[in-house]
Amino acid sequence: MTGKHTGKRSTSGRGTGRRKGTSGIRGIALVWKRMSPLHRVLSSVAATLVVLLVMTLTMGAIRYAQYLTEVHNAQERQQQFAREYSFNPGSIISDTRFFDSKTMNAKEIQSFLDEKGTACTGKSCLKNYTVDTQDKAADALCKAYKGASKQSAATIIDEVSKACGISQKVLLTLLQKEQHLVTATAPTAWQYKAAMGLSCPDDADCDPNYAGFFKQVYGSASRFKYYQAHQSEYSYAAQKLNYIQYSPTKSCGGANVYIDNEATALLYIYTPYQPNAAALNAGFGEGNSCSSYGNRNFSLIYANWFGNPRA
Repeated sequence: MTGKHTGKRSTSGRGTGRRKGTSGIRGIALVWKRMSPLHRVLSSVAATLVVLLVMTLTMGAIRYAQYLTEVHNAQERQQQFAREYSFNPGSIISDTRFFDSKTMNAKEIQSFLDEKGTACTGKSCLKNYTVDTQDKAADALCKAYKGASKQSAATIIDEVSKACGISQKVLLTLLQKEQHLVTATAPTAWQYKAAMGLSCPDDADCDPNYAGFFKQVYGSASRFKYYQAHQSEYSYAAQKLNYIQYSPTKSCGGANVYIDNEATALLYIYTPYQPNAAALNAGFGEGNSCSSYGNRNFSLIYANWFGNPRA
C-alpha cells in the first residue's frame, strides 16, 4: 500500500510540473498583454540593444585577434630584416641613444669633425666652419640657447644637443645623412643652407625660417622635441602597428611596422618612408625605383661611426 501510494504521488508530481510550466509561459504572455504599448517598445528596444552589444563585443574580439596576428606578422618580418640586414624597421635607434645629450662635448665633436673631414681643406669645411648664432629663449621644447659671434660647428652641435636633449651623435648622423656635410671635401652653400633637410624639399627652396646651418641644426632638434610632445597629431606612433610606404610613390606599396619605441617613431615622422628589400640589399648603394634611403642611411651611418644604434 505504501508503494502504491508513493507511485500515485509521483505521477501527480509530474503532472503538476507540466501545469506549472504551462502556467509560466501563460504568465509571461499575460504580463506582456498587460504591459502598456510604451513598456512593450522599451522592452523590445532593450532586447535589441543587448543583441547589438553582444554582436559588437564579438566583432571587437575578432578584430582584436586579427590585429594581434598582424602585429605578430610585422614583428616576424622586422626580426628577419634585423638578422639579414642589421636593420629593424620597428627599432631604428633606441630611446637612450637618441635622447642622450651627454655622449660627446664640443672638444670631442671638433676632434671627430677633424678626423672625418681630413680630406677637406679651406674655410668651407665643416671642421673649420663658423657662423654667428642668435639667442633662443627657453620654451616647452628646449632650454635657452646663448648665441654668439662666429660659433664653430662643433660648438653649435653641442649646445643645441644640450638645449633640446637630442644626442650629439644623432645630430652628426643627420648632417651626414641629409647633406654629407661631415665628410664633404668641398661643401657648397646649399649644403649648409639645407644642412638637416628641415623644411627644404627636394623640388623647392628652403623655408627662410629654417635656412642656414644654425637654424637647421637648432630647428631639427627642436622639431624632434615638438614631434615627441605632439605624437597624437602624426601618423606614426610607438607601441602601435603603422603602415609605412617604401617611397613617396604610393604604387610602390609598403608594409606594416610595429614601432617599438619613441625615437624610431620620431625618425619616421621626420622621414616617412622605410627601405624595401632592394634598398637594404644594396648597403649604401641604390636599390630600385621603389627604394628610399633616408632611414636606412641613418642606421648605417650611425652604426659605422658610433656602434649599434639599438644597443
